[in-house]
Amino acid sequence: MESYSNNQLLQEIRACENLLTDRIADNMETFGVSSTIGRLLGIIYMNREAMTLDALAGETGMSKTRMSQVMREMISLDIAEKEYVKGSRKDHYNVERDYAQTFISLFTRNWSEVVKRNTNLERRLREQIHHLETYLTEDSPEEVKNRMESLQKELDEWQAYYQWIDGLVTFFESGEIFKHVPIVTPNTKEETHHEK
Repeated sequence: MESYSNNQLLQEIRACENLLTDRIADNMETFGVSSTIGRLLGIIYMNREAMTLDALAGETGMSKTRMSQVMREMISLDIAEKEYVKGSRKDHYNVERDYAQTFISLFTRNWSEVVKRNTNLERRLREQIHHLETYLTEDSPEEVKNRMESLQKELDEWQAYYQWIDGLVTFFESGEIFKHVPIVTPNTKEETHHEK
């Protein structure tokens, strides 16, 4: 049986932590978030306590200015926050520790943006159709009338679809999702997620 010194054990554990950090970075791209954000999320998460920009710059090799930009973006994504550390004048940053909450923050933010953009487009198109209808006459070609009617039906379906997505976002944000799809951990048979 191979034996490890304490130093070797620590190196092996760090290697495992680095693999997790790298996978978190890769996973962030699935949400349309840069791997840089994912890397910082993983680094702070695995550090298990808030970190300064200096410490993050040291871990990543990036500039403190770049770290500051990325942390602001993470805060806007609602997956990180500044944290007060007694006795320190420097800003410290921590991340959401709950994987499910991080997923919800990223998922709902992206889809909320999609709903907003597409709802605005629908409104503008309906205004345009309403404007075009004022030019319709009894003599207007059937093709024009049919295509306008078809476009209105398409917009009705469009509206219904984005209202459904909006409802889905609410379903996640409210925590209702966990009543239907609870998080199961090795320590418990079934654990429902606590709302934060």
